[in-house]
Amino acid sequence: MKGRPLPIGIDDFAKLREGGYYYVDKTAFIGELWRNRGEVNLFTRPRRFGKTLNMSMLQYFFEDTGDEKTNERNRSLFEGLAVMEDGPAILGQMGRRPVISLSLKSAKQPDWELAYACIREEIAREYKRHLKAADSIVLAGDRQRFLDLADRRGSREDEVTALRFLSECLYQASGEKAVILIDEYDVPLENAYFGGFYERMSAFIRSLFESALKTNPALEFAVVTGCLRISRESIFTGLNNLNVCSIISDSYGEHFGFLQAEVDEMLDAYGFSDKREIMSRWYDGYVFGGQEVYNPWSAVNYVSSLTFNPQALPKPYWSNTSSNSIVRELVGRADMGAKRELEELLAGGTIEKPVHEEITYDSMYASQDNLWNFLFFTGYLKKTGERMEENAARISLAIPNAEVKYIYENTIKNWFMEDVGKRDLSGLYQALFTGNAEETEKNLSILLRQTISYMDSGEAFYHGFLLGVLGGLAEHVVRSNREAGNGRLDICVYSMDTEQPPLILELKASPSFGAMEASCQQALAQIEEKAYDAWLPQEGYREAWLYGIAFYKKQCRVKVRHKFYVTV
Repeated sequence: MKGRPLPIGIDDFAKLREGGYYYVDKTAFIGELWRNRGEVNLFTRPRRFGKTLNMSMLQYFFEDTGDEKTNERNRSLFEGLAVMEDGPAILGQMGRRPVISLSLKSAKQPDWELAYACIREEIAREYKRHLKAADSIVLAGDRQRFLDLADRRGSREDEVTALRFLSECLYQASGEKAVILIDEYDVPLENAYFGGFYERMSAFIRSLFESALKTNPALEFAVVTGCLRISRESIFTGLNNLNVCSIISDSYGEHFGFLQAEVDEMLDAYGFSDKREIMSRWYDGYVFGGQEVYNPWSAVNYVSSLTFNPQALPKPYWSNTSSNSIVRELVGRADMGAKRELEELLAGGTIEKPVHEEITYDSMYASQDNLWNFLFFTGYLKKTGERMEENAARISLAIPNAEVKYIYENTIKNWFMEDVGKRDLSGLYQALFTGNAEETEKNLSILLRQTISYMDSGEAFYHGFLLGVLGGLAEHVVRSNREAGNGRLDICVYSMDTEQPPLILELKASPSFGAMEASCQQALAQIEEKAYDAWLPQEGYREAWLYGIAFYKKQCRVKVRHKFYVTV
């Protein structure tokens, strides 16, 4: 078991099973889906939570390939798995129906033409996979239409009805209604929104879905997956047969993401049971359908890293798999109230918001509440509670785990650095280099009120904050935690021109507002006691400004001492 490879990036069920990869058994999803299915079933989950692998699993289970040898091979993929313990009503559906499987993730392209071409290519690939069905088409015109779509020569009108037409052809050829699987349906929509061609893409997807999923007599059932539920007025127009299973639904919670028992079993299998606490703190915390689950992508990647180095530190593996643009937009557009709420979340607290399950990309920025909902449904926040208020649901939200907190902190840090880079800080810099404590205090306090505490309110946050502020100094060296005297000073700023006095800054996080004055004096005393400035005369500097700076929440106090030296 310990030598079994981990399925990083493997989302083809047959490749995973035949390749001997470690598999967390999710085949019970098949029976639950069949028993509770609607005609069109929409599953929304964050990126990298097993949607594509589950769709591949459904295809291999339900599909009649038309070749008995291949069908037998597909049946063998499920040997020893949970679905084989299900009743004959479920197992009787194995290898019985034609399946149309379409992934839209390749449509993440920079412009409409390329995105549309990728969708056409995916449709053509599916037609080629079912090329034998063309032999059963009676009408010559329909047969030519089938071949044209397989060869990407279909008209625009043919493309928007391509899935319905293919299901009709397969029904005619096999006598069985088709199963339609559409994976990552919202990828082209999100991409089109940020790329500036949302209207064209949403119109095309709407037409494609309407023809295939609405009153289609050749359809047995359909499964559609995505990250967000796009408003039915926008995409699922008129689909009264839509069965939505989102992260706030009560069903299917255990089939996307890893349960605690599944993570424990995987850690035991690879000999890393001592990493349970780290695994939980970093990658647990999501709640789907009443089930608490781990991020499966990150959990598998962490175990993989441990197989190479048992002391490997956890990393934010998920941060590079899902667009962080929504987090970035929230931070960039946050008003004072939203900034306070972000700080509350980063401090481990919760906020309460109304939940809007039906949303569109073009309404994302209509209100801060819409942005919070986007963060919730895309996995950047988790639900910790809910209540009804005037017939509207309100949910309590928190950051799920250390991995997502890391993403927030670094997004906010990068935003702050970009924001500072756009500001005119010449007044602050002049105040610092002339020893004007009052003006320095005023400028720093303004910047503090406008930023977000992306760590805690300890010295580490204020240290990073001040380094960001000083990063715009031209022709000066800014050093942090430099060894000096009898310890390490917080920050020093100096020019290679020894005629310009350097700055020595010692920072303190004050325990209260009233203690800020004493904290400043303590900081100045520490500079002297630790001789942080002892190296200055040795380098030829004849004077320096020594700063004791105390912080308390969004306020600061500054004290300065002008010191002269006898150069050596």
